Amino acid sequence: MTADLFTSLELRGTEIPNRVTVSPMCQYSCEGRDGLPTDWHHTHLVSRAVGGAGLVMTEATAVEPRGRITPHDLGIWSDAHADALADVTASIRANGSVPGIQLAHAGRKASKTRPWEGSRPLAGEDGWETVAPSDDPWPYEEGETATRAMTAADVDGVIDSFVAAAERARDAGFEVAEIHAAHGYLLHEFLSPVTNGRTDDYGGDFEGRTRLLREVASEVREVWPDDAPLFVRISATDWLDDRPSWTVEDSIRLADDLAPLGVDLIDVSAGGIHPDQRIPSTGPGYQERYARRIRQESEADVAVGAVGGITTAQQADALVRNGRGDLAIVGREHLRDPYFALRAARELDRLDDIEVPVQYDRAFDSSD
Repeated sequence: MTADLFTSLELRGTEIPNRVTVSPMCQYSCEGRDGLPTDWHHTHLVSRAVGGAGLVMTEATAVEPRGRITPHDLGIWSDAHADALADVTASIRANGSVPGIQLAHAGRKASKTRPWEGSRPLAGEDGWETVAPSDDPWPYEEGETATRAMTAADVDGVIDSFVAAAERARDAGFEVAEIHAAHGYLLHEFLSPVTNGRTDDYGGDFEGRTRLLREVASEVREVWPDDAPLFVRISATDWLDDRPSWTVEDSIRLADDLAPLGVDLIDVSAGGIHPDQRIPSTGPGYQERYARRIRQESEADVAVGAVGGITTAQQADALVRNGRGDLAIVGREHLRDPYFALRAARELDRLDDIEVPVQYDRAFDSSD
């Protein structure tokens, strides 16, 4: 039987009721610098569960304070964060969706202001030292952050931070964990020769540059429940054809390496490693081709999620029906319409296959 947008997806012992996923989207809305969720986070995430999405993912959630992009990022580096997020996961689950968390470290792209404040590097006491595989800072047009090449102890510490964050996420009630290794953040910085100039075991060839991600995935899998899926988000390509960089072929090979470690799904995005990137297109589904190639060319038995430019019910449904991805990961359209999944079910005549809140039932039964 051919899967479609409203076919459930079972990964390990977790059933995602449909293939619509709320993509991780930074909100930069924590108060102060404590990384704790606010009413905004609760409303943002739970409203998408009410809206019918099968899987609702948090924004990039920092595994340690220096791993935040901005001082206002969500965190999971303490028990207080887990306690505060438990109410969010319970509400997502109560509204029929699966709660997921993206575990992240921003690396050299940390310590800057929010987008609506210019995304400028933070100076002085407002900012903090960033860490990366090499000591090259992010190339801002003006200013820079102090960036230090990670020592062996730093590498061990980051692995420990991801593991501790996964344990807290588990205790907070999340049922899916995603390791963020895309968009020019720390783990992607290790993968790409654009940013990784190391000569130790974590640099050099493909084996060395992928070592940290493989070790993080393996260690997180050890503490993540056996019946709960583990995802990894990658940038399939750096979009930098003028220099040695990360390619789709590398991503296919990486998928083959991650699956035996217990990774259940590759969330396929692209870019973010350097501002010189050249995006070939930003039209509808412009990154689906990368997800399709990984799904079709990987020798591993691993599911794939497609993200980028998914805006209509028909497009999302076709993605799954045609085997280009196992999940339709929807970002900006979910910002425009928290009820994207309910609307999609109505447009595709699949309301019988989604749980419509009784409070909204009259609106979705109506023909007008």
